[in-house]
Amino acid sequence: MKSLDESDVGILCYISRLPGFRGILKQRYSDFIVNEVDLEGKVVRLTSLVAPPELVDEKEVKVSDEPNKSYDAEIQSFRAVAGDSDADMLKTFIDKIGPGVEVNIEPIVLSPSSDKSHRTAVHNFFKERLKFLVTDTVDGPDTTSKCIRVRLNMGNTHGRDGSKKRKNRDDKPYDSRGSESWPESLGKFLRFHLHKENKDTQEALGVIGKMLGIQPRSFGFAGTKDKRSVSTQRVTVFKQRASRLAALNERLIGIKLGDFCHVNEGLVLGQLHGNRFTITLRGVVAESEDIIKESVNALTKQGFINYFGLQRFGSSSVPTHLIGATLLRGEWKAAVDLILDPREGEKEAIRRVREYYKETGDIEGTLRQLPRHLVAEKAIMQCLRKSPGNHLQALKAIPRTLRMMYVHSYQSYLWNHAASMRIEKYGVDQVVLGDLVYWKEQCAGKEIGTAYSEREDGSSNDTQNPDHLDEISETDMPEETISFVKAVTEEDLSAGTYNVDDVVLPLPGSRVIYPKNDIGEVYHDLAKKDSINLLESAHSIKEFSITSMTGGYRRVFQKLKDFEWEMLTYRDGNVPLAETDFDVIVKSRSAEQANLGNGKGRHEDAIDNEEQSVSFPGSLKDSSKDNEGGSDRTGFVQTEISDGSRSDNQETQTALKLSFTLPASCYATMAIRELLKTSTSVAFHKTLNT
Repeated sequence: MKSLDESDVGILCYISRLPGFRGILKQRYSDFIVNEVDLEGKVVRLTSLVAPPELVDEKEVKVSDEPNKSYDAEIQSFRAVAGDSDADMLKTFIDKIGPGVEVNIEPIVLSPSSDKSHRTAVHNFFKERLKFLVTDTVDGPDTTSKCIRVRLNMGNTHGRDGSKKRKNRDDKPYDSRGSESWPESLGKFLRFHLHKENKDTQEALGVIGKMLGIQPRSFGFAGTKDKRSVSTQRVTVFKQRASRLAALNERLIGIKLGDFCHVNEGLVLGQLHGNRFTITLRGVVAESEDIIKESVNALTKQGFINYFGLQRFGSSSVPTHLIGATLLRGEWKAAVDLILDPREGEKEAIRRVREYYKETGDIEGTLRQLPRHLVAEKAIMQCLRKSPGNHLQALKAIPRTLRMMYVHSYQSYLWNHAASMRIEKYGVDQVVLGDLVYWKEQCAGKEIGTAYSEREDGSSNDTQNPDHLDEISETDMPEETISFVKAVTEEDLSAGTYNVDDVVLPLPGSRVIYPKNDIGEVYHDLAKKDSINLLESAHSIKEFSITSMTGGYRRVFQKLKDFEWEMLTYRDGNVPLAETDFDVIVKSRSAEQANLGNGKGRHEDAIDNEEQSVSFPGSLKDSSKDNEGGSDRTGFVQTEISDGSRSDNQETQTALKLSFTLPASCYATMAIRELLKTSTSVAFHKTLNT
């Protein structure tokens, strides 16, 4: 199979008929900056790395102990159970627990073990011999091992010597998600801003969780962000001190944590308004400057077709919607083979592992070689090792949000094709008879979202495959939204009640209606070619059946909000052309240390410290005058970026920097596609770099 192209998934049309121009998308990951927009409409930015002063509960007391109490006998006994290394670690830990030591002493993590009976013996040892300590189990360095974590028993009101050391604890049980004694006046969730470079959200949280010694489920976030980008988003973590997270900043690479505060509720998927993007297109070449201006102005006025972008369908030669189709048909073994078989374009090491399994069927040997990030493949193989030949069970072993992505991808595939057919047949200028729209009388006073996804209970929530994260984030669409949609009538057309921006199309499900014109048949005809009936299920497995899913709607056309842009010229392709949140912090620190502006920050060799934006935060100084009249908020500006060390023979190039906000579940890459009139595929833009 060849790499996926836009036409393969129904991305076929444009709104404007302008010729477009050349521009390289994501030449550097810092050319794609994403800032989450919270439910209040506030852009989430990293502004401080400093932890606020800690709040201490008045009920919290020090751990005291008999000064001469010795645990040598217990440690010797533990040495026989766990070995010298863990025994020495335990002795050092216990020696720290004495008069004047705070109860929030850091836990220790014992050596990894794949022997469950051994881990049980260790747990029992602490329960019987060292009751002032408590243990739980955390993930080991690989999928076959676990580690035992040891800490002070904060649920026990007695100290090492058995005397009562803590007051008014009400015998609160130890919480395995990782927390010390928690002040009642402090919110149980620490909220912070996660700033990451060239890492997806789950990868970054995995690194942080491992450093803190806590499980990934302790974190909550509103949406996933693109890996090849610089992004800032809100995250919550259960019962952790800001000082602990702030201390990680010195050790983290490509990740920064800040803007800490405590809240009573953790974040869940969908709790965001959208995302703010700052995208820099490099190597811009057009027939004339006027073409760029006209294209940007057209994008401002008309918006773009709200396609599901290529990222929705995966980055490999085996698109996720094809796997989804096999699931809908009930072809369990075929679906497993599509996930496990060798693929074109993957890294050589991964290709060898896939080929090894296909040739030998050796599950154990394959699991030893399989990279950890191949979550679906690993889950399937671990299940097949226990239940050979049970392909359905193996598919169900894939994490739910990941396995449901396949079916959602097929729904997106149908939606894209229907949107293209709607535009090809009826154009982009008017609503036509039978179009679906949000019913204005029903929707009066209500904000209707555009996102769609499914959970088992029929409500909306989803996340992308961690291997194929995009700049989108799913948001909740209330189930009652289903009833807010109607087909346009002759009366509606005569009254001019609706316009083309109101048009929506369904994502197939049991509770949606289809357009009352030719577009309704597009869904059924296309599904029929894949041997899928959208009205009848081929099997009884509900989660892989469209007829068991509620369905939803998505606007066909999407406008950019708060859209601003500027042209830049540069000579060194390695020089950043937009400031990230962390750059702003570094620049501010440098200015303070050099008496307000005489020092240089990390990127000030590229951007003069005195230059400030005239259009939006983080942009560069306008070196030209405003457009005539001064009323166009998309004012065309041109700024040259100097690296201060370039050679004169470097060719001057042009870049276009765009800043805009989109609702959750909209793809910024589709807006860029409308502007350039070229493919957004990674393969295509790689060719522009050569």
